[in-house]
Amino acid sequence: MLAEQQIADSVRWACEQEVNAPKPGNVNVWSDGHNMAVQDFLSSAAAIAPVMAQPNLKVGERILQSIKATRKVVDCNTNLGIVLLFAPLCDAIQRCSSFDQLSSELEKTLAALTIEDARLCYEAIRLADAGGMGQQAEEDIHQQPKVTLRKAMELAQNRDTIALQYVNNYQQVWDIGYKQLTEALKCGEKVEWASTIAYLYLLARVPDTLIIRKQSRHIAQTVAQKAQLFILKMNKNRPLSKSTAELTVWDQELKSHAINPGTSADMTAAALLLFAFEQAFDSNRISVARCL
Repeated sequence: MLAEQQIADSVRWACEQEVNAPKPGNVNVWSDGHNMAVQDFLSSAAAIAPVMAQPNLKVGERILQSIKATRKVVDCNTNLGIVLLFAPLCDAIQRCSSFDQLSSELEKTLAALTIEDARLCYEAIRLADAGGMGQQAEEDIHQQPKVTLRKAMELAQNRDTIALQYVNNYQQVWDIGYKQLTEALKCGEKVEWASTIAYLYLLARVPDTLIIRKQSRHIAQTVAQKAQLFILKMNKNRPLSKSTAELTVWDQELKSHAINPGTSADMTAAALLLFAFEQAFDSNRISVARCL
């Protein structure tokens, strides 16, 4: 089992690495944007880490308390998507004695979500003041929920990739984000570049639903095609770090048009959290071996 502090450290590390990665269009160490700064994200990471690690919290409570903690340190929405993705993972990991159990325990967490979880989640979304949500015919966040949180996410899955993860047990996080992140790290990439690679794959394969909501599906598809061009360059044995100038230009172009691939960034953060949990279990195993 991971200790509470290990979970908190993993959460904070994943959030920090996400913003440290030079991901085009997002707030990152190369440039601020969208009326937010890197420090806003670092402060938010520190705020949610202990909440996410708390034992005996329901998923809805973990979500709402994390957003409340965030709003105490920043006055903007830095991490709603991250919180929505992290809360079930942090619930499931507390029942795992090995990293290999996480996927099955995550499915149990998602299957057990309640109407109360939905009510608390809706409150958190309203508190975070997320953009582009609009009003919905079914399960509007401004109303009291009539279904469980998983069912609410099922109703939203076609317009929100984060909602889709609640339905398919984080398939895109595992199969794209985590897979590309770990493969890049095994090839010797530094964490910030491995994170950016994972982000580009997510962006290319899953049109960003924040862009779709705030701009249009056409713009999201155009951004996805651009991400694919960088992937093609990498597949021709050109390290992504050699494309710094092109990435910087694209980053500035996206921000100048207020285009923020925020969903892809949140999914990247979730992939980083999976990796952090895996490393924490590996650390425990090494420590036990040394004691034998």
